[in-house]
Amino acid sequence: MAVEEPLEIRLDFLLDGARETRSVAVTMRTPGYDFELAAGFLFSEGILEARRQVREITYCRGGEGRGSPQEYNVLSVFLQDDVIPDTDLLTRNFYTSSSCGVCGKASIEAVEIKGCRILPEGVPRVEAGIIGGLPDRLFEGQKAFQKTGGLHAAGLFDVSGTMELLREDVGRHNAVDKVVGHGFLEGTLPWREKILVVSGRTSFEIIQKSLVAEIPVVVAVGAPSSLAVELARSFNLTLVGFARGGGFNLYSGGDRILKWEGSSYDE
Repeated sequence: MAVEEPLEIRLDFLLDGARETRSVAVTMRTPGYDFELAAGFLFSEGILEARRQVREITYCRGGEGRGSPQEYNVLSVFLQDDVIPDTDLLTRNFYTSSSCGVCGKASIEAVEIKGCRILPEGVPRVEAGIIGGLPDRLFEGQKAFQKTGGLHAAGLFDVSGTMELLREDVGRHNAVDKVVGHGFLEGTLPWREKILVVSGRTSFEIIQKSLVAEIPVVVAVGAPSSLAVELARSFNLTLVGFARGGGFNLYSGGDRILKWEGSSYDE
């Protein structure tokens, strides 16, 4: 069976000369790559902006001192002393589930307030034949899903169709956070020449996380929601759904998809 456990994400920072610890979110996730999950979540929610803001990420300890056992379902992100997060964001009391993501996600206007930029047209250019084959390549890398049948996946691909990174989780949004968090911690964001492939449907939140990372192309095996399509069109993101058997539906951003001779598609 796929493992599902809660993870509490805490933020530790210096405020008025004293260390402050705030519980930011509780998410139901599959253990593994928890540091990436926390970093990706905090980055996509606008609480963190750059890797240099983070001093350390650790699991919490059950008692006093370094000899105490770690609590692997509670994680602390320690910020540099000169970094003070927006405390208004920390009062939202996030609760995320494996199915719906952050409850109460506001609107497209909220994404605009976060400073997401409209993506440049026609960059990158991707062959339609490559797009149709990406879900099969994602599935080949889903080792945990093949054993349990109960996990979502998110994969990062280059424009040639080569998979560079894959993460699995019971929550589709968690899988995306783990991918984005990897880029955040490695300092490789933004990803303006990459493709994000997800194993399920595409929600508003997955598009929002892609926009924060400046990923211009999102490909999904399942259907997009109406708000996901609206958000993708507002920010000129290429959104593909029902990518199966070499075919796909195109919902926005068709200027990035190269047709092959004799082919046709409608956006």
